[in-house]
Amino acid sequence: MAAQIDGPRLAAKSRTAKQLVVFLHGYGADGNDLIELARQWQPFMPDAAFASPHAPDPCVQAPGGRQWFPLTMRDPQERWAGVNKAAPGLQAFLDAELERHKLDDSKLALVGFSQGTMMALHVGLRRARSPAAILGYSGEVVGPEHLQEAVAAKGMKPPSILLVHGSEDDVISPEALFLSAEALSGANVPCQWHFSSGLGHGIDGPGLKHGGLFLASSFKIEIDPAIRGRI
Repeated sequence: MAAQIDGPRLAAKSRTAKQLVVFLHGYGADGNDLIELARQWQPFMPDAAFASPHAPDPCVQAPGGRQWFPLTMRDPQERWAGVNKAAPGLQAFLDAELERHKLDDSKLALVGFSQGTMMALHVGLRRARSPAAILGYSGEVVGPEHLQEAVAAKGMKPPSILLVHGSEDDVISPEALFLSAEALSGANVPCQWHFSSGLGHGIDGPGLKHGGLFLASSFKIEIDPAIRGRI
């Protein structure tokens, strides 16, 4: 049975959610790490509800932190086993949140950071119905050799995808951005990307702005020019 997960939420500013954005945090963090990003995007996505679940397992290397799966070595097979083990619990959480807001996957966006990006890409591309968007910061596609088969089996239009990576990332190599984009393209999944010059393993202002505008566009939200200028 998949472990149940939960975490902080931010209700839609308009009170009735028309979209759902789910944050997936990185290794050793928890759901509180990303939920504050919602407040920066909320002005131009007032109808979006936000949720940021804690990963299911305690992180041995970061007391008080959580992990979607262990990272004991830089082993692709460990990561592939990890995303598959963690996927059912995350799928169940997404189903429950969509049901709670009476929304379907066309109104869902996944936003990941690092290990959370691995989960967002793995789960988002394998949902029974494609979400509207996947936004991945400082992460990568896990098991690229399995991607084409998984996407083809669904036989439907894939989600919009944006990958953002720092040029000085010393945790997940910047090369991962291009390898992931190539793997997605090989599976006939269009992918946009944004390279943050001089940035390490993190999210900077330009990347945050670019990601927020990408989500709004994916949800077909028209942003007031006055608000756009303040982003």
